[in-house]
Amino acid sequence: MFGHPRALYAVYLAFTLIVTAVLAVVAPAWLWVAAILIALAVLGAWDLRSHHNVLRNFPILGHLRYMMEFLRPELRQYFFESETSGRPFNREQREIIYSRARGGSDTSPFGTMRDFEDAGFSFSQHSMAPKTLDAAHARVTIGNSQCAQPYSSSRLNISAMSFGSLSANAVAAMNRGAALGGFAQDTGEGAISDYHREHGGDLIWEIASAYFGCRYDDGSFNPDDFAAKANTEQVKMIEIKISQGAKPGHGGLLPGRKVTAEIARVRDIEQGQDCQSPATHPEFDTPVGLLRFVQRLRDLTHGKPVGFKLCLGRPHEFMAVCKAMLETGITPDFITVDGAEGGTGAAPAEFEDFIGTYINDALPFVDNCLKGVGLREDIVVIASGKVAMGYDMVVKLALGADMCNAARGFMFSVGCIQSRRCHTDTCPTGVATQDPRRAEALEVMGKSLQVRNFHAATLKSFMDITGAMGVASPEELDRSHIYHRPEYGLAETYAAMHPTVESGDFLNDRIPEVYRQDWVRATPAAF
Repeated sequence: MFGHPRALYAVYLAFTLIVTAVLAVVAPAWLWVAAILIALAVLGAWDLRSHHNVLRNFPILGHLRYMMEFLRPELRQYFFESETSGRPFNREQREIIYSRARGGSDTSPFGTMRDFEDAGFSFSQHSMAPKTLDAAHARVTIGNSQCAQPYSSSRLNISAMSFGSLSANAVAAMNRGAALGGFAQDTGEGAISDYHREHGGDLIWEIASAYFGCRYDDGSFNPDDFAAKANTEQVKMIEIKISQGAKPGHGGLLPGRKVTAEIARVRDIEQGQDCQSPATHPEFDTPVGLLRFVQRLRDLTHGKPVGFKLCLGRPHEFMAVCKAMLETGITPDFITVDGAEGGTGAAPAEFEDFIGTYINDALPFVDNCLKGVGLREDIVVIASGKVAMGYDMVVKLALGADMCNAARGFMFSVGCIQSRRCHTDTCPTGVATQDPRRAEALEVMGKSLQVRNFHAATLKSFMDITGAMGVASPEELDRSHIYHRPEYGLAETYAAMHPTVESGDFLNDRIPEVYRQDWVRATPAAF
């Protein structure tokens, strides 16, 4: 009988009553012990009526299970994971970022902790004649012949993160760091806040399907509001968000409880009201429509660089955009390729895990398509997906990008500890929260220096590694420079894994067979 947890609880209750009675008579000073026992007895009674099966069967004791489950992520991160096993970013990566942000050394003793024979391991070969890259190669000009105000951009910028997802202090620290370091901050789709403006750092204004910051009450695009904000000196480029790596093809809902008076003012929405971000743009629904919207924004900004961001999905749809460029004669100044492995905020788990294209697969495809239609030289390709180290930048540029954006790396630089509570408003470091008490812990002036330091050290690492490979300019990096080890057999380069396309090949019917079916299917009139 006493083996059943409920029976044990009955015994415990009887024991509590006896102890309380004895203490009341013999040692009243020790009644606090009885108070604890009574409190546990009340908890046990509550557990017997709980909707949790474990608590109903194991009153009081069952709470140990939920306590351990709550502590499990911290226990794993701090005590059990190895230097290289953590996800999304392992401890080794995080420690290097923290050290670089503080201006410390990023050296490591006694050799690598990585397994060179592990499937999926990527590496490059050095040269016996290393080069020293000119500092000018750390920047790239964005803006083709259709752009009247080209932008000289750092090869590494802060990726899209909105005020609302990030705290005011985090946004301000990143912007001040960008101003100090001479690079840009992408606003994310949540519009331009006061904290983006406060320190004067260069901005890339991201416009998404809800048109936050430039919308009418019905959610449609407001060109007058857009022009008034976009034509300020601080805004250097405009990015149209088609999709994002964390949840491609998925819209979003900003619950009314999160729409504070300040967020409502910044985003041009109603305070306390749910706000829907549709999965598609109301202003266009075809590839031709997308490019006409690109030109419309370019005209409204008097020729500032305009491009779009997407997570690569169905291949023929991107090819349809390429065909629309040829049909309309409108060429975006840049395309940001977001990897399916990216994501700084919250997204449906299955979208994060199974939808979209990994950036190292997406970049060669985008690069080949733009070369195939003869437009690669006119469009800057920006890689945005798990860029945190200099070698990450080397890989992305070798696979087809011209520059990189980073989000989580810069979050680490202002104090993020990867607690993965971004969506709960309980971020322990004040980075991803709107709780003013938590956000206050993030000191803007000091953290902005760490943002600048991280950017400078990462860019230096990229330049040093590129030179060590015998490459005199990042433009010389190509897929033959990156080796990838498969599960079985010798490592091979990405050049061997992806077809080679020369400029104009698609126009001359020299289309790799792996692309031909999608190319035939693509039409500029429909996605």
